[in-house]
Amino acid sequence: MAGAISHRGPDDEGFWIDEGVGIALSHRRLSMGEIGRPSRQPATSKCGNYVIVCDGEIFNDLEIRRELAGGKLADFSSSSDLEDDRSDVETFLEAISAWGVETALKRSAGSFAFALWDRDAETLTLARDRMGEKPLYYGWQDGTFLFGSELKALKVHPAFGAEIDRNVLAPFFRVNFIPTPYSIYKEIKKLPPGAYLQISGTANQVGADLIPKYYWDLRGVADHGAKNAFIGGDRVVADELERLLIQSIRARMPEDLPVGAFLSGGIDSSAVAALMQSERSQPIITFTVGFEEDEYNEADHARAVAEHIGADHRELFVTAEDAIRVLPRLAEIYDEPFSDPAQIPAVLLSEMAKQHAKVCLTGDGGDELFGGFEVYATASQIYRKVGWIPHPVRLQLANTLKRMPGSIAYPLLKAGCRLQPDVWRQAAPSHIQQRIATVLRFDSCEVLYRELSTHWKRPEEVVLDLVEPKTVYTDPDQWIGLSEFEHRMMYMDQTAYIPDGTLVKEDRAAMAASLETWAPFLDHRIVEFAWHLPLSMKIRDGQTKWLLRQVLYRHVPREILERPRMGLAVPIRDWLRGPLREWADSLLDGSRIREEGFLNPAPIREMWTSHLQGEHDWSAYLWHVLMFQIWLEAQR
Repeated sequence: MAGAISHRGPDDEGFWIDEGVGIALSHRRLSMGEIGRPSRQPATSKCGNYVIVCDGEIFNDLEIRRELAGGKLADFSSSSDLEDDRSDVETFLEAISAWGVETALKRSAGSFAFALWDRDAETLTLARDRMGEKPLYYGWQDGTFLFGSELKALKVHPAFGAEIDRNVLAPFFRVNFIPTPYSIYKEIKKLPPGAYLQISGTANQVGADLIPKYYWDLRGVADHGAKNAFIGGDRVVADELERLLIQSIRARMPEDLPVGAFLSGGIDSSAVAALMQSERSQPIITFTVGFEEDEYNEADHARAVAEHIGADHRELFVTAEDAIRVLPRLAEIYDEPFSDPAQIPAVLLSEMAKQHAKVCLTGDGGDELFGGFEVYATASQIYRKVGWIPHPVRLQLANTLKRMPGSIAYPLLKAGCRLQPDVWRQAAPSHIQQRIATVLRFDSCEVLYRELSTHWKRPEEVVLDLVEPKTVYTDPDQWIGLSEFEHRMMYMDQTAYIPDGTLVKEDRAAMAASLETWAPFLDHRIVEFAWHLPLSMKIRDGQTKWLLRQVLYRHVPREILERPRMGLAVPIRDWLRGPLREWADSLLDGSRIREEGFLNPAPIREMWTSHLQGEHDWSAYLWHVLMFQIWLEAQR
């Protein structure tokens, strides 16, 4: 099991086994640059009662040491299993010993997942950081309780025999990932962010034993923040955000560690890189991806930011040929179906960065915390323009519009263009007709957002024999009743898209190259701060991420930054019609899909034909199918 994830820690391995109880722990170590002497895991507490394996970092370990020592810097060097008396893991073990698991978790700030064995109580604890930067899977298999950082570790165990759960393909086809707590396999789950799970060594396979407890609750954070919004001047609030960001970045870039930054030239990554450089006298190393296709290329913008802050900048231009080389590895890297096309440049960029840095900081989380996505504005526009119409009336309008011939619908749509979101007005009339007919059906803010931000709207039409599980996209009990529509959308993204989309893409790509990545925006103190901000601090006069921009303008001139947003877009549309066509055509073969028995080939083939003929860009939808197909093929 440890060998299956050696890429997560190629520098060392360790094992701890208690045959009498029937528990085994293993760990792979990724050296962060030899600070002191290398620590070894599994690690045992000074009292001898606790044994831990931990993936990740506790960033406030010195603060915890001082608390444990009553203001002094505690020395735990007598611990038998840790040679490094500066180990954050050793500190955390002593915190658990002194305060208990939940209190230690609440006082920690980090990016981690761990398994802890309590010898006296014969209790196993699994825990995960607050925003889900580090993964953790678990579940019963044939009488054995398995857990690990990636599914590939569980799959090599002789007891593993989980079946594919076709139901989770519903959220996968809606978005591009399988949301927590589900995995692609029945009986195997992901531990939720901010949660821990405890199970007795004598437990049986009763589901009640596997109910996670939360030491940090995003819903509670959001509710509390909304009820206690900051009241203060713009400058005061901007100063506080800058202070928190610098604090977070300092903790993630110790002086003796080679740290780089992923830089797209956008607001989030530019803010991280600029503040990193402000903390270093020597140039930091920045890495960016470019494309030969001008429509997708942001390399020039990233280069301009890097030159201004004085960074040592590296560029990687990704071609279709590069993509072809990466495609056969994606199923192995991601372990379960995952279909963000940006996974291709993420893998290649991580491989380049590993040659120069041990750790890279990212701008992940900035959009979701500070209102950066265009879909927030689009959904809000629609809601303001048509939300006042009673739902039954909107349903009737939607049905009528959907059946209406284009010769009649298009002139009406043109006449009523003020009802359309700004970003739709350049789309083909037939596409606008169908999109408006779809979104008119919404009966809540969350349903409207789901219809705008997801791909396959009716997954039961493409996945056979489907019963869709409850997720934040479909279950009203998981929604939050905040007054601002935009904040409700941000909450949904922080709940699912950050941990299961953005962070999965980043973690698996980086770890495949044995590169650590940390996201300063996702420090829980910044997340909590962001929820105390009124919406006007995030979106003001139509400008997204308003407050974050004010901080960044102190370090990078706005004329370098003000440009249309692109994000990490990948030219999949054109590649599927060109260099990737033969590869895709084989995977989308109707007979093959029918024989495999998971998907309905009819809508897929219709979409593929339409895409190849240039009638519409269906690349995002087709990429879901293609990534499932290559994953399924890898299971044979």
